[in-house]
Amino acid sequence: MKIISWNINGIRAITQKDFFDDIAKLDPDILCLQETKAQDEEVAEALSRMEGYHKYYNSAERKGYSGVAVLSKKEPKNVTYDMGVAEHDNEGRIICAEYDDFYLVNVYVPNSGQKLERLDYRKGWDADFKNYLKNLEKTKPVILCGDLNVAHRPMDLKNDKSNYNKTAGYTQIEIDGMDNLLNAGFTDTFRHFHPDAVAYTYWSYRFKARERNVGWRIDYFLLSDALVEKVENVGILSEYYGSDHCPIQLEVQF
Repeated sequence: MKIISWNINGIRAITQKDFFDDIAKLDPDILCLQETKAQDEEVAEALSRMEGYHKYYNSAERKGYSGVAVLSKKEPKNVTYDMGVAEHDNEGRIICAEYDDFYLVNVYVPNSGQKLERLDYRKGWDADFKNYLKNLEKTKPVILCGDLNVAHRPMDLKNDKSNYNKTAGYTQIEIDGMDNLLNAGFTDTFRHFHPDAVAYTYWSYRFKARERNVGWRIDYFLLSDALVEKVENVGILSEYYGSDHCPIQLEVQF
């Protein structure tokens, strides 16, 4: 089973580019998109030409903001939205698809803001999200993918020292949130299989960042530890453009 996760930074923008050709080439069994930046019916319209997939959308109440989508060749047993915590559940950030052997959770984790104005909120989100995942895990293991909006280690961003505790995505509070997930029984699959690889999934549109490879690794596949032995391949597909993020890929055998 091949799963692709991609923060597309706007469904209407990316579908005007090479998106459909890229997805046809990648041919995922499950496609998880983050930051659709559109309402459900607009996402459905933008993806209407993609045949052979069951499609699920979760949009923010605020228009043009956040939003996630899951497209699956196999129909899930069940699909749920959000984590069931009122203060987090109006921004269209989570879709959970249940399959025979696992839950797949597609997430777009909140950004802590340019001046870190949402950092306290983010700390609460991280704690509640971990509880949500551990609750799912009581039933079956979890594959979590998406934009987690945190670079976990100094090697996961180009300029670690100048960004530490100053820039959203690389504060100690956010790093602690990721540590808490990993310590609770999840594995960062890319880092597990590529312990020394310097690779990024996001580059600012400014300052020719992608050209210069000044990036961040903030998109992940985190798996319940029990599933790691089933992983056949995990990769960062930086040759694909269309967004300020590139797609990431997981191949897993059930």
